[in-house]
Amino acid sequence: MIRVAIIDDQPLVRMGLRTLIESEAGIELAGEAADGRAGLAVVRTERPNVVLMDIRMPELDGLAALREINADTELTNVRVIMLTTFEMDEYVFEALRNGASGFILKDAEPTDLLRAVRVVADGGSLLSPSVTRTVIEQFTGDRPARNPHPELHRLTEREVEIVRWVATGQSNDEIATSLFLSPATVRTHVSRAMTKLHARDRAQLVVFAVESGLTHSEP
Repeated sequence: MIRVAIIDDQPLVRMGLRTLIESEAGIELAGEAADGRAGLAVVRTERPNVVLMDIRMPELDGLAALREINADTELTNVRVIMLTTFEMDEYVFEALRNGASGFILKDAEPTDLLRAVRVVADGGSLLSPSVTRTVIEQFTGDRPARNPHPELHRLTEREVEIVRWVATGQSNDEIATSLFLSPATVRTHVSRAMTKLHARDRAQLVVFAVESGLTHSEP
C-alpha cells in the first residue's frame, strides 16, 4: 500500500486530491495539512511514502519544508512531488536541487497524478523533456558559473554521455534509441552513474548534470 500525504493551502485542491487518492486501490491517504509547518508534523508522524506538496504556502513554504524533510535522516524514504500551477514555475529547479523527485501540475489528469504517485513511490522521478529543457535554459542563463560534482571524475566516458542524455529529460528507452543501445544497457549506466554521484533518484542526477555543465548541447 502506497501512503500519501497532501500539503496544500487550498481546500479545494486538498479535497480533490483526497477524493482521488481514497478512490484508488493500492493507495491510501496518510494525512493532510494546510501549511508547511503542519505538513512537516504530518510527515514526521505518519512517514508517508509520497508527499504531494504545494510550493507557495503560509507558515512555511514548500521549498523550506522540502529542505527540512530531506535533512531529516529518519525521513530518507519519503519522496516529495511538488505541486505547481504553472508548467514552468520559477522554483522548479530549486525544488529539484533540494530533493524533490519531480513536480506535477495541479490541473493534471487524475490518471497522470496517480501514475506520478506510483512512479515516485517506486523510486522513479517526474521530469518531462520540455520542462527539463526549460529548467536547464533558465539555470544556465541565470547562473553561468558551474559547480562540478566532486565525484564526477569517477564516471566513465560512456556514463558521462548517458548523464548528458538524462539531463534532456528523455527516458531510458528514448536514450537507447538515440544511441543504438539496449534499454537495459542504458539502465545499467544510469544506475552506475547515480551510485557514483550518490544521487537519490533520476531527478537529482539531472540536477548534478546541470550544475556540472553536463548538458547535451555542449561538446
